[in-house]
Amino acid sequence: MSKEKKESAANENKGLDRRDFLQGSATLPVLGLFGYALHKKASYDKALREEKVAEEQVQEDLQPLNIALLGAGEQGYVLLNAMLKLPNLNFKAVCDIWEEFNLKKTVNILGKYGHEVNGYVDYRDMLEKEKDLDAVVIATPDFWHAEHAIACMEAGLDVYCEKEMSNTLEGARKMAEAARRTGKLLQIGHQRRSHPKYIHSYEHLLTEAEILGRIITVNGQWNRSAQPQRGWSSRYEIPQDRLKKYGFDNMRQFRNWRWFKGLGGGPIVDLGSHQIDIYNWFLGSNPVSVSARGGHLYYPKDTHEWYDTVMVIYEYETPKGPAQAFYQTQTTNSSQGYFETFMGDQGTLVISESGSRGSLYREPTAPAWDEWIRKGYISPPKIQEMQAESEAVLDVRETLAPDEHKIPIVFNDPYHLPHLSNFFNTVRGLETLNCPAEIGYETAVAVLKVNESIEANRKLPFSEDEFHV
Repeated sequence: MSKEKKESAANENKGLDRRDFLQGSATLPVLGLFGYALHKKASYDKALREEKVAEEQVQEDLQPLNIALLGAGEQGYVLLNAMLKLPNLNFKAVCDIWEEFNLKKTVNILGKYGHEVNGYVDYRDMLEKEKDLDAVVIATPDFWHAEHAIACMEAGLDVYCEKEMSNTLEGARKMAEAARRTGKLLQIGHQRRSHPKYIHSYEHLLTEAEILGRIITVNGQWNRSAQPQRGWSSRYEIPQDRLKKYGFDNMRQFRNWRWFKGLGGGPIVDLGSHQIDIYNWFLGSNPVSVSARGGHLYYPKDTHEWYDTVMVIYEYETPKGPAQAFYQTQTTNSSQGYFETFMGDQGTLVISESGSRGSLYREPTAPAWDEWIRKGYISPPKIQEMQAESEAVLDVRETLAPDEHKIPIVFNDPYHLPHLSNFFNTVRGLETLNCPAEIGYETAVAVLKVNESIEANRKLPFSEDEFHV
């Protein structure tokens, strides 16, 4: 189904709101209006059926791809769950150093789905023996990303690599250089870049409609509850010599690598990089400075080398003028979860990968949003209580609360599915990458300097040259 027909069908369906009904009833007979509504509903349902048939046909015609999963831990399992919902992917190999648990479990799962896969502990054995692979999905710890991705690209494979691109800028730079040198694809796993709600917001709301006006302030957070360290059963313990070979001192470090310096980058990298990537994307520029503070406010340093709480202020020079962005991540309380808020002089966008958030609020002085409601870009407003109907009297320093509009995008698939689909369809030559190496590198520069600012205890500047490989 064409984009124009899909938009037209969606817009027709959006027209059937209470306001349209009341306005229409003034000029149309009741039965005529009812029939008109049924006609629009039938047209919309027909368009959806045609779209479903067309999509099913496209999926049947997709070129089959032979793929391997490198890293079958918790994040690897999340990616696997999404990939099993995509058509024409043939799993040929799985590689993980935890042979006793992760590797056996994943091989068995894929076997139940009809995939005959070979299991490997060392990625070099996999690359040597598996000669019919098209692509590899990497979900190993951050400090292995550069070596794994470069080796796979040099072996002639396209690569999907989880974020953070690397735990060091040197590693990220080498990955981008390898992608250029080999001509292979390298998609970095900042999956919001492919999320329908974020794409809709960027393309239609921010770029086409400029619905927020000039964005001046950004806020974001990822709050997570206090959690015990990940454990393991002695029955499945990795032998010490194998742990050492692959960069771990012991099982505790292996199971909790995200908290150890030299292996991961702490919560700002693990969580914050997803959202800081969106800051750069939606603002249309990279930051010019960063000031950050972090602390061991809850967990002891001997078990959590990285800070459990981080607060960050970025300064930007956007194409429309200066802006500031605040970000926090803390791992001791989950209040309000994770989201990003973009505030302009004409409106506010609150957005999250979570399906429960996706709202816009128009400033009282902004032009009406009727055009964008008619086009289906946003929902009709959820009218706030009018000041005249309230006994409360505003202070001279207050303004009326703006009406709430919803982003009319419903997405119920696994969060990573669109980004993986974008990667595999790019391998097939049907699309282009939404987060290639160059974009992943820019985000790595912005994120990794947060930890540098905390260590230096001062604001650090960025030069534009830092963001280019």
